[in-house]
Amino acid sequence: MLKIYNSLQRKKENLNIKNKQKMNIYVCGPTVYDHLHIGNTRNLIFFDLLKRYLTTLGIQIYLVVNITDLDDKIIQVALSQKTTEKNISNKYTNYFFKLLKKLEIDLIDEFPLVTDNIKDIVLYVDELIKKGYAYSTKSGIYFRVHLIENYGILSKQVLNKLKKNVRKELDIEKENSEDFILWKRTEIGVKYPSPWFFGRPGWHTECVVLIKKIFKTTIDIHGGGSDLKFPHHENEIAQFFASDKKPLANFFMHIGQVNYQQQKMSKSTGNIIFTKDLLKKYEVNSIKLLFLSYHYSQPIDYSDDLIKFFEQKYNKLIFILNKNNFKIVFNKIKKSEIIDYYIQKFRSLMDNDFNTANVVTLIEELCKIINKSNDLIFLTKLQNTLLYLFNTLGIKIKLKEITIEKINLYQKWKKFLKEKNFQKADILRNILKKENIL
Repeated sequence: MLKIYNSLQRKKENLNIKNKQKMNIYVCGPTVYDHLHIGNTRNLIFFDLLKRYLTTLGIQIYLVVNITDLDDKIIQVALSQKTTEKNISNKYTNYFFKLLKKLEIDLIDEFPLVTDNIKDIVLYVDELIKKGYAYSTKSGIYFRVHLIENYGILSKQVLNKLKKNVRKELDIEKENSEDFILWKRTEIGVKYPSPWFFGRPGWHTECVVLIKKIFKTTIDIHGGGSDLKFPHHENEIAQFFASDKKPLANFFMHIGQVNYQQQKMSKSTGNIIFTKDLLKKYEVNSIKLLFLSYHYSQPIDYSDDLIKFFEQKYNKLIFILNKNNFKIVFNKIKKSEIIDYYIQKFRSLMDNDFNTANVVTLIEELCKIINKSNDLIFLTKLQNTLLYLFNTLGIKIKLKEITIEKINLYQKWKKFLKEKNFQKADILRNILKKENIL
């Protein structure tokens, strides 16, 4: 039985998949005012993995990642660059899709844009007003937080002890300080008509409307970074309960922060490593291996030494697989089976709240076995097993092509060894080592 840590209940819970062959997952995606940093990327890599694994269990997953293409930060960048918000959001949305291709993340089913759903957001805010959950001031439409009895169910915040450092709009007409904006009156940047005044939607409302529109009801899993737990996800829960009297999601999964230089990686502070820059220096699979070596909820203290370590580790694993692959092809072994014992071991780790750190350890152990065994049939099955594990983890292995030229070179090397022509054998040996054959 697959167990997932549910942030809502603060414990591992069974994901009931026996009678649930279809699942809906919504993940808070990027705000497109700049390139993605590796903290943003970690979220995407994990939920791509989540879908890959659940699909192997026979579950049909519909995975949605929204794109926030309307935001104060986008407006600020547009003003500073003397261009339109649309130009900025289009530019970085295009960069986002190019990055996904480089990351080989290709299982996301839908990328809804906020700007494509403004009318639905207006209708939703109007619904909350009519139900008494929202009210108007000179600066905008606000949500009455105190009407939600279980407010704080996710973050365990208590209304009269709310953190003072969360986002709050200054408005003396607000009924309560914890009330949050649903529709903001503004004269700066892009604005849209509404029954009340020109403005634009609040961030927390955008995601709720997208979930309601796409899924119609409570979703199975809602995901995002751990920093979104409060206030963003908490305020989503409150709105959905106000409009639908239902839970927003059965499970909340939160991904740990990526820290850099002893603090949270953040675009607003400039303390960031852009993923596009990292990909210029390192293999995408090395980056994935780094993230997989930590539990998804665990924070990571990123450093240059850390990524270099995992690049070396990945290269070592690939060297072993390439070397073994040549041995299999050279000896014309054709076996497609995988070793069920190791697959079951893999699944037992994944079923325990996606324990990818121990899966990476398992992969390393299997590679050590490859180095020690001479049983070609067993080695072929083990190779197939490892490739299955990598593929399920979202690491797409591209083994080197085994050409006739390489086979001939290998045969010459063996011939020189047999003849004790070590000088020529050493020359070929160096070439074969570069090709991951020896």
